[in-house]
Amino acid sequence: MAEQTAGGTATAVPTVSIDGAPIDAPRARRSPQGTLYRGSTGMWSWVLHRITGVAIYFFLLVHILDTALVRLSPEAYNAVIGTYKTPIMNLGEIALVMAIVFHAFNGLRIILVDFWSKGPKYQRAMFWIVIALWAVAIAGFLPRQLMNLVADFH
Repeated sequence: MAEQTAGGTATAVPTVSIDGAPIDAPRARRSPQGTLYRGSTGMWSWVLHRITGVAIYFFLLVHILDTALVRLSPEAYNAVIGTYKTPIMNLGEIALVMAIVFHAFNGLRIILVDFWSKGPKYQRAMFWIVIALWAVAIAGFLPRQLMNLVADFH
C-alpha cells in the first residue's frame, strides 16, 4: 500500500498490480454535462415532441367523435359545433396550430438526425432552426387568430 497525504493526513491508497507492475485504481467516471438527454436541447426537443404528439392525437380523437355525431343526430352535431365558437376554443385552436407546426418542423429535424450522417453533430443547431421557423410561422398565423379572439369579446 502506498501512503498519500491529503491535507496533512496520511491515508492508505491500495495499489493494484498486474504481474508485479503497479497500475492506477479505476476512477469514477463523470458523465458529460449537457449531453443529449441531460437537460439540454435534445431532451427538451424530445419532451416537446411527445407532448405535442399526444395533444394532436387527442384533438384528432375528439374531431373524429364530433364529426361522427352528424350521422347520429344533426342537432347534437350543431350543438357541439356551436361550443367551438367560444373564445376559450379560439385559444385552443391557437394552441393546436402551435403544437402542429412545432411537431411538424421537429419531426423533420428528427428525420435529419436519424438519417443524415452529420445529423447528430448538428442536432442542437437544427433545434434552434426549428424554433426560429416555428416562430416565423406562428407570427404569420397569430395576428389573424387574435383578431378573431378580440372580435369574439365584442
